[in-house]
Amino acid sequence: MPESSEPKIETWVAHLAKVVGEVDENTFLIGHSIGCQTILRFLESLPIDKKVGGSIFVAGWVTLMNLRTDEEKEIARPWLETPIDFEKVKQHTKKFLAIFSDDDDCVPLNNQKMFEQKLGARTILEHNRGHFSGGDGVTELPSVLEAILNY
Repeated sequence: MPESSEPKIETWVAHLAKVVGEVDENTFLIGHSIGCQTILRFLESLPIDKKVGGSIFVAGWVTLMNLRTDEEKEIARPWLETPIDFEKVKQHTKKFLAIFSDDDDCVPLNNQKMFEQKLGARTILEHNRGHFSGGDGVTELPSVLEAILNY
């Protein structure tokens, strides 16, 4: 994604739209962390008649915790404060999967319930996967592969 050290909603959603191009029911979107926010906002922006096959969110969030620096807080602020119209998001697919870890130090576990309630997402809670990054020792995520194969 462009300007990954300073992600901005408009820039990231526009870039995703460009990369994805024309969507259809064979389009599946997979995101991690702030990428999940980007996917949600991309789906929200689609014309009503456009559908995708599904979306998978890994360590997705609507709320965050443990932001350590002023820079982290400033980057996260627009993503946290700009509302998402989940009803619009749900118009574009019925297949949502959200995967969380019980020891993620950034994403509070209440996000699992939010994804279930706001999107009707199926959720998976994995154990000891941190924020699902290489720094957490996560180099493969079989639950994502399994979900794609079973969609």
